[in-house]
Amino acid sequence: MDLNFSPEEIAFRNEVRAFIEENYPKHLKGKVLREDLSKEDFLAWHKILGKKGWSAPAWPKEYGGTGWTATQRYIWLEENARGETIPPLPFGVSMVGPVIYTFGTPEQKQKYLPGILSGDVWWCQGYSEPGAGSDLASLKTRAVREGDHYIVNGQKTWTTLGQHADWGFFLVRTDATAKQQEGISFLLIDMKSPGVSVRPIKLLDGGYEVNDVFLENVKVPVDQRIYEENKGWTCAKFLLAHERAGIAGVARSKRNVERLKLIAKAEIGDDGKPLIEDDEFQRKLSELEIDLSALEMTELRTLAREQAGKGPGPESSLLKIKGTEIQQRLTELTLEAVGNYAQPYPRGLGGNEFAVGPEYASAAAPVYFNWRKASIYGGSNEIQRNIIAKMVLGL
Repeated sequence: MDLNFSPEEIAFRNEVRAFIEENYPKHLKGKVLREDLSKEDFLAWHKILGKKGWSAPAWPKEYGGTGWTATQRYIWLEENARGETIPPLPFGVSMVGPVIYTFGTPEQKQKYLPGILSGDVWWCQGYSEPGAGSDLASLKTRAVREGDHYIVNGQKTWTTLGQHADWGFFLVRTDATAKQQEGISFLLIDMKSPGVSVRPIKLLDGGYEVNDVFLENVKVPVDQRIYEENKGWTCAKFLLAHERAGIAGVARSKRNVERLKLIAKAEIGDDGKPLIEDDEFQRKLSELEIDLSALEMTELRTLAREQAGKGPGPESSLLKIKGTEIQQRLTELTLEAVGNYAQPYPRGLGGNEFAVGPEYASAAAPVYFNWRKASIYGGSNEIQRNIIAKMVLGL
């Protein structure tokens, strides 16, 4: 693997860097917590990229993708991390979009893909249920066919940012007598449909990011089903592989390591010297950087595999496990670095107090607590280890 950029790739990097510097909305700079963002904030950069034709770099060119090489996509991720941009939300671009262009009909592609690319349509994910999380195939939401419609009843939970969604993609049970994975279908549901209600789940940090979604006699046209009836598990597995590969977040973790080093240079350790000079802190930071470098090589191999026309395979589970573990270690080490400044944590408690300490300390605690979820969503890391054991090791 040649890791040196060609002159053409350096020129591409400069083009991307200049575009971000000139076009990224100024009012979004420095915002890192979702609770600080409005719906318009989330979509602002996405819509700019949509007009440029850069909102879905991983899509095939025939469906609105960029046609970039694996290296160009790697550069794109690096430069967005460097610019600390708010990336397009994954639910449309990285999750349901690839399902639609892979399994959908020509009419479905024509209807749904343009809104995903432009950022005009916000999607949410209806997978998890109160009794079906890591064991997703045990889901109970039912869809009964009546003529050219399904009647859907059930409940989904942990629906991220569902309060803003225009459409959702849902796994529903269409055959209660079949084996768990074989009786599931993949439906697209207009979130404004009668019978759909969204209830917020207030998190420990006071934030409002996830929801319960209730479906009561929701009428869904059959032509909003992707792929065959009772074969939705095929779509679900495909989508989760794309989601897990994207969760790794290597470029942004590298940027956060740089930020952590700056914090450690500014903070003073117990010996009166900058924390960055503390042997124990250096050991933790070095181990983190080594693991992140190894993960980066795995991500590059995955990108190269996709460039060769192969979708993400079992290695996406490895990316998900190591990526989220590194992200959690990073937030923990950042919390350790800011020390007592993290303790007041007024932001998520509904108060209007000013943060205590330097500006970089104010988000340390909320980000740390929020990222405890990372090893659970997208399929818990324990389930990912089972997948690797079965698909890679043959156990």
